Amino acid sequence: MSVPESKYMSPIWRDGIFNGRVAFVTGGAGSICSMQTRALVRLGANACIIGRNVEKTEAVAKDIATVRPGAKVIGIGGCDVRKPEDLKAAADRCAEELGGIDFVIAGAAGNFIVPLSAMSSNAFRTVMEIDTMGTFNTIKATIPHLLRSSCPRVLFISVTFHYTGVPLQAHVSAAKAAVDSLAVSVALEYGPLGVRCNVIAPGGIADTEGLSRLGSAAPETLKSYNAAVPVGRLGEVKDIADTTVFLFSEGASYINGEAIAVDGAAWRRQSALPLGVSHEAKYPDFLLTGEISKDLKDPRKEKKAKL
Repeated sequence: MSVPESKYMSPIWRDGIFNGRVAFVTGGAGSICSMQTRALVRLGANACIIGRNVEKTEAVAKDIATVRPGAKVIGIGGCDVRKPEDLKAAADRCAEELGGIDFVIAGAAGNFIVPLSAMSSNAFRTVMEIDTMGTFNTIKATIPHLLRSSCPRVLFISVTFHYTGVPLQAHVSAAKAAVDSLAVSVALEYGPLGVRCNVIAPGGIADTEGLSRLGSAAPETLKSYNAAVPVGRLGEVKDIADTTVFLFSEGASYINGEAIAVDGAAWRRQSALPLGVSHEAKYPDFLLTGEISKDLKDPRKEKKAKL
């Protein structure tokens, strides 16, 4: 599943800027984090990607390794970010096999469309555990290795929903608000030790798992979404990967503790974005009628179909 370089990285970066560096990426087999990792490896880094699905994680790792001759990419599947022992074992293996850890991306996340009225305590807790506790567990597992690096960099993947509040996303808004706060704590407490920690908050990114779960695939809805974004388009995985390269580079050496929205200013108009509903739905009508879009991807149905 070879991916053209133009898909995941702009041609502005100098070859080899990450030579000798090692990246540790949770959610690394996902549609966004895999492209971030791909860009880092293309520019000289080796990497270890973490995921729960063993087969998928190992396959994506092998594919990422093809972007640069001699690249080393480890795929560690069967790792649950909710379990500190899983992450510690993965971080230790990464450091042992690749020589250390310089860059960390905490990208494992869970999300789905649901109103508060239909959300169970278990559903809310699950997202908090994956997104918030998973990020906490990631930094705890990797910080001993990061402190041995000459250029320790940390990046958390967040959202913009909690900036304004978004219907049908109470669980993720709460979880990612905590992630943003945690990043500030890492920046303040480990900044004096050389660690830089920042946050990327992607907007709607085309052809990704996240968008397929949160936004209707109907052409009219996508057209409506694009029209509501000030730059007039959905984001691309390259937008997130390029921002990642910049934040891990020396060009961002004075950026620490910041949350950067990479969304074309979409969050400034979030009330106009058709998240979880069809393009003709209006607030608060869809809440009062319960008319959530029928075109959303439902991972629960997929799992049942496979059984």
